[in-house]
Amino acid sequence: MENKIISQTFNLLKYTFVVVPIVAGADKFTNLLTNWPQYINPTIVGMLPLTPAAFMMLVGVIEIVAGIVVLKKPIIGGQIVAAWLTLIALTLLMGFNYVDVAVRDLVMAISAFSMAQLAKFVK
Repeated sequence: MENKIISQTFNLLKYTFVVVPIVAGADKFTNLLTNWPQYINPTIVGMLPLTPAAFMMLVGVIEIVAGIVVLKKPIIGGQIVAAWLTLIALTLLMGFNYVDVAVRDLVMAISAFSMAQLAKFVK
């Protein structure tokens, strides 16, 4: 029974961290869910070698790849997603913009890391 609960919890987290990064990444190309460039820290915008929209498309590709890695290699993928979400949260906190989103991303990072840890016990 205990293994079944661990397996179910792992699968719920795994498929969450497959679907959400892929959907969010794909949306960087359409901006249907939100206007993604608004989330870029204004101090970073000036340092970018591309437009904010193009930068967010690059971010979208990274997120899509991260979701696929979670599907194929959940331990590594979970660690990548956790690090990525932490980095996003830190850039938001640096400008003290969208603090609510930063906190949400940190909670999701903890969840992704937890999923990676659970993957070590589930086959």
